[in-house]
Amino acid sequence: MPQYKQFPLPDTAEGLTEAEILTWHVKPGDTVKINQIIVEIETAKAAVELPCPWAGVVTELLVEPGQTVEVGVPIITIDTDPGGAASPEPSVSGQLNGTATAESSGKIGEEMPGGRIATLVGYGPKSGAAKRRARKDAPAPAAAVAAAPAAAPVAPVEPPPPPAAAPGGYVPLAKPPVRKLAKDLGVDLYALTGSGPDGVITRADVEQAVAAPVSAAPSVVDSGSRERRVPIKGVRKATAQAMVDSAFTAPHVTEFLTVDVTPMMELRARLKDSPEFRGVKLTPLAFCAKAVVMAARRTPDVNATWDSAAGEIVYKDYVHLGIAAATPRGLVVPKVRDADRMSLRELAVALDELASVAREGKTAPADMMNGTITITNVGVFGVDTGTPILNPGEVAILAFGAIRDMPWVVDGEIKVRKVCQLALSFDHRVVDGQQGSQFLADVGRLLADPGVAITY
Repeated sequence: MPQYKQFPLPDTAEGLTEAEILTWHVKPGDTVKINQIIVEIETAKAAVELPCPWAGVVTELLVEPGQTVEVGVPIITIDTDPGGAASPEPSVSGQLNGTATAESSGKIGEEMPGGRIATLVGYGPKSGAAKRRARKDAPAPAAAVAAAPAAAPVAPVEPPPPPAAAPGGYVPLAKPPVRKLAKDLGVDLYALTGSGPDGVITRADVEQAVAAPVSAAPSVVDSGSRERRVPIKGVRKATAQAMVDSAFTAPHVTEFLTVDVTPMMELRARLKDSPEFRGVKLTPLAFCAKAVVMAARRTPDVNATWDSAAGEIVYKDYVHLGIAAATPRGLVVPKVRDADRMSLRELAVALDELASVAREGKTAPADMMNGTITITNVGVFGVDTGTPILNPGEVAILAFGAIRDMPWVVDGEIKVRKVCQLALSFDHRVVDGQQGSQFLADVGRLLADPGVAITY
C-alpha cells in the first residue's frame, strides 16, 4: 500500500518562525531520492535549499511559490512506498504523519536511533507549531488510503504552468486545479478577489467570474496604477525589525574622524605586486578590517555584548567580524569568524569569498549569527560616511567611507592626498566616550600609518 509522508517546513536556523517558498525543484509524479534538493526557501536570514528526507514519489505540493508558511507546516507529500513493497503496512496515522517518526527528528550531524545520522536541520515542528489549514476539497485521510489500490504506481501529473508575477510582485493565491480551471475558461486570476480563507481564490470565484465578467477598467489611469506594493517579508522584514529594536534599545553615539590614508594606499600598491598577494583581491576594506581587529585588542569594550536578562556585560576574547552586505534580497551581515587570528592576506581572501556568496544570496543562516563587531563599507557606493545603526547584539559598528583625492596639509604645505572618513557608532551603555574615541583613533592611526601596527 502507498505510504504517504508529509514533510513539514523545518527550522533552518535558531529562532526562525516562517519562510517563503521561492522555487520548487520537483513536481507531482517525480521520483525523489534521500537528500535530493526539492525546494528553495527564503528565511529571514537567507535563501536555503532543502533536501528531501525520504525516497519516493511526490504526490502533492502543498504550498505554492510566493507563499509564506510557518515552521512545522507540511509543504509536500511523498509516497515512500509507491510499489507497495513495504511490510507490514503502517497505520493510516503513521502514513500521514509529518512529524512523529524517529527518522525525522534532530539536527544535522546528530546520531539518531538505530545509528542514523540526521541530514537536515529541525525535522518536525516544534511543540505548539501552527497547523496547516484544512483542505475543504480533500477526502478524509482514512478514505484516501482505503481508496488507493495496492501496489499501484503513482502516475505523473502535469502541473499547470506557474503563475506569472504581476508588475507589483503580487501573485494571486489559488490551488493548482483552480488555476487550471481559470486558464481553461479564460479567467484572469489577477482580476479576482478570493473568497476563501486568507484570500484564496476558489472554484466558485472563477465560475462566478464567468457568469458575471469583470467590467472594463476606466479610461482614466489613477495614481494606483503607477505604484508598486511589495509585501514586507523575508530579509527585509527581519532587517527592519532588527533596526527598530536596536535604534530604540541601545543609546547610540556616533563619532567621526577624517584620515589621510595615502600611506595605506601606497602599501596596498606594493603588496599587490608581491608574490604573496598575487591573485588575491586586496581591497581597502581588508586594511580597514585588519585595523579594526587590531584596535579591538586595545579597547575590548567595543567587542562586547550587553546582556539585559543576566544583568551582565559579556566581553569577547575573539572577533567575529560582521561585514554589512547589500544583496538582491536586502541587507545581510555575514561574519568572518575569528578575524583577529587572520593575517592581512587571509582576511582579504575571506572578505572576497564572503562578498561573492552574499551577492548570490547563498549565505548560510549560521554564517550571519553571533557577530561581535561590524564594518559597513559605505565607500563602495561613493558615500563619504554616515551614522550607522548597531547590529543587534553588538555594541559598535564602523562606517568606512569613500577614499578621495583631497587637499591636505603636510609639513605646512597643501598637497593632494588620499583621504577618507570614518564614523563609529557605539552603545553608550557599554562604551564610554573615552573608549569609543580611543578605538576610533587607533583605527585611524593604523590606516594613516600601517607601520604603527608593529607597536600594537
